[in-house]
Amino acid sequence: MSGDRSTLMITPARTITSVLVANRGEIARRVFRTARSLGLSTVAVHSSADATAPYVGEADAAVHLPGNAPGETYLRADLVIEAARRAGADAVHPGYGFLSENAPFAAAVVEAGLTWIGPPVEAISSMGSKIEAKKLMAAAGVPVLAELTPAEVDSSDLPVLVKASAGGGGRGMRVVHRLEDLAAEIDAASAEALSAFGDGTVFCERYLATGRHIEVQVLADQHGTVWAVGERECSIQRRHQKVIEESPSPLVERLPAMRAELFDAARKAAEAIGYVGAGTVEFLADESGRFYFLEMNTRLQVEHPVTESTTGLDLVALQFAIASGEALGGEPPAAVGYSIEARLYAEDPARDWQPQTGTLHRFELPGSTFAPGGPREGMPWVRVDSGVDSGSEISPYYDAMLAKVVVWGATRGEAATRLAGELSKAKIHGVRTNRDLLVRTLRHPAFLAGDTDTAFFERHGLKREPAATARSAEPEVAGLAEPLADPATEDLSAIVAALADAARSRSQAKVQRGLPAGWRNLPSQSQKKAYSVGDSTYEVHYRATRDGWVVDGDLEVVDVNSELVVLDVGGVRRRFAVAAYPGLVCVDSALGSVALAPVERFPDPAQQIAAGSLVAPMPGTVIRVGVEAGDSVKQGEPLVWLEAMKMEHTISAPADGVVVELAVSAGQQVEVGAVLAVVQGPEGVDG
Repeated sequence: MSGDRSTLMITPARTITSVLVANRGEIARRVFRTARSLGLSTVAVHSSADATAPYVGEADAAVHLPGNAPGETYLRADLVIEAARRAGADAVHPGYGFLSENAPFAAAVVEAGLTWIGPPVEAISSMGSKIEAKKLMAAAGVPVLAELTPAEVDSSDLPVLVKASAGGGGRGMRVVHRLEDLAAEIDAASAEALSAFGDGTVFCERYLATGRHIEVQVLADQHGTVWAVGERECSIQRRHQKVIEESPSPLVERLPAMRAELFDAARKAAEAIGYVGAGTVEFLADESGRFYFLEMNTRLQVEHPVTESTTGLDLVALQFAIASGEALGGEPPAAVGYSIEARLYAEDPARDWQPQTGTLHRFELPGSTFAPGGPREGMPWVRVDSGVDSGSEISPYYDAMLAKVVVWGATRGEAATRLAGELSKAKIHGVRTNRDLLVRTLRHPAFLAGDTDTAFFERHGLKREPAATARSAEPEVAGLAEPLADPATEDLSAIVAALADAARSRSQAKVQRGLPAGWRNLPSQSQKKAYSVGDSTYEVHYRATRDGWVVDGDLEVVDVNSELVVLDVGGVRRRFAVAAYPGLVCVDSALGSVALAPVERFPDPAQQIAAGSLVAPMPGTVIRVGVEAGDSVKQGEPLVWLEAMKMEHTISAPADGVVVELAVSAGQQVEVGAVLAVVQGPEGVDG
């Protein structure tokens, strides 16, 4: 019943025929993929916002959970169990996130007579509190970082990490460097944890700013066998959330004796709580190989594909097998090769990882979708696990992850090079993503050298780094969050967009369709179009002549139609693919992908926003307002807090001034671009 049946011994099993996945998006599709291969029928649950999501259409049956917010849909255990009953499911797979580590939900599933595809309720409970989990692990001989109660922290303990006892995924976490900030950060972390997990309990521990995040995949059956199935390194993180994961760990490869110690600690952790099923024991390690228990995730991890790629196992199939009563064999298969996974998010890394919403007009990635296992020899292999397709709407209600792109290679360098190349060639139109950040990271010398601690982005910078001195001959170093396409490529892309638009207009003309737009029998002045890319504007001048198109610059127009433009640039022929959407033109080439917004020649005055206005950068919920109309504020002072896509965002004063208008209140839903407040500077100058 697994990806490698030779590793299982069949025992009397409880029959599973139909599984409900108590989740959404990518992980629901992933579980469905294996369930179908095992001959099981599948049941989806979905919110109103997810009614047309790909996973819903792929299920054999789907049950609507009215509403959009997780609290009224995917976090409603009673509704999920009732959906299983109505659809005739006899098993529930929790996926990850939402209710996956909720012991009362697991207990309710079992009490309803359904098979729970997860660990025992007691095991979930014992790991549900990070405070109690660390005590259990210390007693079992697993290394732990000493817990600090907030009242115990003094200046000698700094910096400390405030953590939510009941949470994960970076929610309810704060790094504190100054003792005077501790109380406020504890309050903020507690409030976020209460909102996200229903439990505001927090604790502190010593913060290792440059630690390595290493975890061990464990599998345990109902007969006492515990496997440690390879380690993963997940040190490339933003906001305490993983971005790039890989197996094996570069640190453990450098310190091979560390692997046996990690595996032994992970098995001890699982045995200490009578664990059954798939789980992950997470550790924080330093460069010398010392490691400390962080937490145990009593579920499947987002990054499980890299373990599947290097071992050939189907971890979801093994979850079904173990839940049915089957036994694991003596030893797991040995890992072969190297696998790296990149999480593709709808977000803007250069703007504090701001999540993005909207229509995903085109989403084309290479690779085999949700293919468990992986090659054991041969050429690099690409796998894509995604919850979206072309045309999907990215809503503000859920996590911003669009897909996981996974590559296997015979060497780590081969895997990194292939993954960067495949990502750079992907066509992603409609929302801004972290794709260029991922590509730059995978190609960065420090990453390729295995120098990948949790402070990677802070150490290597998201923004462009200037030369060391004003007279230095050294070029500026591109920041990791900068686009792969440079200004010269953006300029070329604007030319391409203008030419393709002219060709499109001509093809749609009712008369003289064969002539290019703007063509004149006699020489005439150039046509003009303008496009914006971020804060830059590019103006294009072009003419249609008897001999074809003429544009300014050292280039020749070789061929033009509405979807493809070929240019000869300085003697090098280049092809540019063009896709036009309302208010957006996307140009893809080997030089990089560029998203351009046509600049209106005569903008509508009614659409102009008053100076000094603070607008919502994304749709979301106002969770807190820190000022009132008439208050004086300082530049950088937090004014409004928004929650969107499982992340909290602070809107701060752009300058010193007075809040002359406050347009929102706590609990209010806002759309992108909505005015939140207006700050007026000294003597009537807008902030």
